Amino acid sequence: MKKGNIGVTTENIFPIIKKFLYSDHEIFLRELVSNAVDASQKLKTLASIGEFKGELGDLTVQVKLDKENKTITISDRGIGLTAEEVDKYINQIAFSGANDFLDKYKDDANAIIGHFGLGFYSAFMVANQVDIISKSHKDGAKAVKWSCDGSPEYTLEEAEKADRGTDIVLHVDTESEEFLDESRISTLLHKYCSFLPIPVAFGHKKEWKEGKEVETEELNVINDTEPLWTRTPSDLKDEDYIAFYKKLYPMSDEPLFWIHLNVDYPFNLTGILYFPKIKSNIDLSKNKIQLYSNQVFVTDSVEGIVPDFLTLLHGVIDSPDIPLNVSRSYLQSDSNVKKISSHITKKVSDRLQSIFKTDRKDFESKWNDIKLFINYGMLTQEDFFNRAKKYSLFCDTDEKYYTFEEYQTLVKENQTDKNGNLIYLYATNKDEQYSFIEAAQNKGYNVLVLDGQLDVALINLLEQKFEKTSFSRVDADVIDNLIVKEEQIQTALEAKEVDALTATFKSQLPAMEKVEFHVMIQSMGENSAPLVITQSEYMRRMKEMASIQAGMGFYGEMPNMFNVVLNSDHELVKTVLEETEKSCEAEVAPIQTELSIAEARKAELKKDQEGKKDEEIPTAQKDELKDLDDKLNELKGKKDLVYATHAGSNKVVRQLIDLALLQNNMLKGQALNDFVKRSIDLI
Repeated sequence: MKKGNIGVTTENIFPIIKKFLYSDHEIFLRELVSNAVDASQKLKTLASIGEFKGELGDLTVQVKLDKENKTITISDRGIGLTAEEVDKYINQIAFSGANDFLDKYKDDANAIIGHFGLGFYSAFMVANQVDIISKSHKDGAKAVKWSCDGSPEYTLEEAEKADRGTDIVLHVDTESEEFLDESRISTLLHKYCSFLPIPVAFGHKKEWKEGKEVETEELNVINDTEPLWTRTPSDLKDEDYIAFYKKLYPMSDEPLFWIHLNVDYPFNLTGILYFPKIKSNIDLSKNKIQLYSNQVFVTDSVEGIVPDFLTLLHGVIDSPDIPLNVSRSYLQSDSNVKKISSHITKKVSDRLQSIFKTDRKDFESKWNDIKLFINYGMLTQEDFFNRAKKYSLFCDTDEKYYTFEEYQTLVKENQTDKNGNLIYLYATNKDEQYSFIEAAQNKGYNVLVLDGQLDVALINLLEQKFEKTSFSRVDADVIDNLIVKEEQIQTALEAKEVDALTATFKSQLPAMEKVEFHVMIQSMGENSAPLVITQSEYMRRMKEMASIQAGMGFYGEMPNMFNVVLNSDHELVKTVLEETEKSCEAEVAPIQTELSIAEARKAELKKDQEGKKDEEIPTAQKDELKDLDDKLNELKGKKDLVYATHAGSNKVVRQLIDLALLQNNMLKGQALNDFVKRSIDLI
């Protein structure tokens, strides 16, 4: 028996391995099974070039669990190790057997997983003792047994082993007994080893006999050694891709379509990316791409390998050229990664454009399912925007689809305002904004439907990209103000009439939390609505952006500001004005007289002060001006109160307001109930 110390520079190497080398303790099983697969692949390589003359036989890697003795054993019939090789590759940490092998057989051994020679030591994260019993494939080789209890000391001695290959026996420590559970090991094997290129078996298959589950003689192989992405696309049918997707994501709907990646220059990359249905909730759709290195599962957090927007896709990427740290758990920054990322982006875009060109009707039918993905890409990646603008679509209220270029041609003539700006009108809800859509269509305008999760952000981007173009929601203003063709007609009402109408309607507007109303009067024609409530495009958009973009929270805290636009041409508004003036004239006239006198005196003082510096104006005059302002505010308040008192008994005023609120989905609770009762009374 040989005793010795492992070639490390510090006695603390094992605590470092145990705590810091790997992000998850469960990784030990992936590393040890991967090593066993490596050993089998190496033997196949030697056989293929004539350096191993023996029979390969069954190369299945076996994982066995012994709860009673608290051991996990990983066995292979691969290349095996001599005593000298154990000393070289096990006792000298980080001297990688895989690297050494690759140097010698670099043209044949492209399926070797290990890169750092530390994978084996992950065993000590869960074991207080590890045994290696190995017999080399070389003629006349003797079996050896290596044992270590997690200290730098080890023993190496001859052993009895009939067959070539290696058994790794883990004596599981008390802190890690969760790994002695059969279902736990089965879950980990399916997670990390489902597609390894050598069969991996965990125990034997079971079947029901006489009311109980019994083991059969057949090994329970848990992996598919030739997963779909390793096969030639021309040999595969749609059913194969759909079946593989169902295997990866059993609870998901069928994918929309897919891309089979197969690149061998300037880097190696294979995989299949699927387009799932992603109507909403981006975050829940992320982390569905599985990253493999030579069919070994690495991670499903692929940020850094693919652009952020592509993490919405599902599927598999496999590349030995993606650099990994020693635990293979985190991706390192590397120029290869950027090249791979760029290539995947291009392949995805090319596939989308191909579908668009060859079967536009099919592409349009899938648009609502893929537009979130495409919008996300255009918002986050400039080169993707430049590609996607050729096949990205607008959909209008008639459910007709247009490319950006087609839509610009459609609306340019009719929806360009007097300043030469092209106005894109849109709705976010066809039912709630129906009357506004109808008003726009009556003018001959087209209205888009932009109801997606990222459409507000996309609008901002498109306004930057499209020259002299702006987007306005159909309820952002009355239709004549959305696309101003000529100078607007001013209302013919006198100032006192404007005051009467403004005060009357303002007094009856409801008090709502974080809502402010501003009453305006405009000449809109006798056939237009008597009263319309609109919300500024800018403020509404800023508030919507605040909900999805960090740093804009202050907009979210601001009140919602709405314009209450009275149509001075409408018969109902004219009637309200007539009744208000008639009912309030006696009370308003003396107040108005005082107002006129005060306003005349204020104008006189202001004229006298023109051109004078502040210090040249007498104090008495300043005081008088201040008193006049106070008096004017008081008189206006009295006048408004008169109108408000009258308005409180005018059911038509409140009815017109409630109709406009109802149209904007703002009439609820008791206010809605009162509206229904009042409607019955008026009928």
